[in-house]
Amino acid sequence: MTAFYLPAASYNVGAMDHIFIRDLRIEALIGFHKRERIVPQTLRLDLEIGIANTAVFESDKVTDCIDYEKVTIRIRELVAGTHFNLVETLAERIARIIIDEFGAASAKVSAAKLGILRNTGLVGVQIERKR
Repeated sequence: MTAFYLPAASYNVGAMDHIFIRDLRIEALIGFHKRERIVPQTLRLDLEIGIANTAVFESDKVTDCIDYEKVTIRIRELVAGTHFNLVETLAERIARIIIDEFGAASAKVSAAKLGILRNTGLVGVQIERKR
């Protein structure tokens, strides 16, 4: 039996391909209550980043992919310099950065406060944006 190779372009590559980052923890000033404006809270972020450049599947070149370390650094920069009233606003800004600055096809962002309500592990929002 002869093995043969079909290039990635022969498949529906990119239709649902994502880079994911799970359980990214960041400290943020977030919330509209008085205490939340001065005491940082731990947020949990889960990201799915739609891969726009399918060349990465053939090239194996870092320059063809989205550098997830740079994404996390950029998110930390955003949060370090800003107070957000709402988790929804933070999630939207993160999605826009992923799409606009990193060239992603889409971004799904889950952002949650940890232990903010009694008997509840997480309270947050999940959004999905496309180019």
